Amino acid sequence: MKKTYKIEVDCANCANLMEDAAKKTAGVKDCTVSFMTLKMKVEFEEGADPAAVMQEVRANCKKVEDDCEIFL
Repeated sequence: MKKTYKIEVDCANCANLMEDAAKKTAGVKDCTVSFMTLKMKVEFEEGADPAAVMQEVRANCKKVEDDCEIFL
């Protein structure tokens, strides 16, 4: 399953850090973050609960970029 989320991030480097953090989260098969469109596209692993996984993604992204925001 794939979902797209609106994000708020200050720079392209921060977007890359968010993408890397999301990709390392359990339940995420793949993720791309676009600084230009301020969107995060997440592909979830089979059987993963998107709501629970995105809570972890948000927490992991806040660790690398504390002023970022993901609108769930």
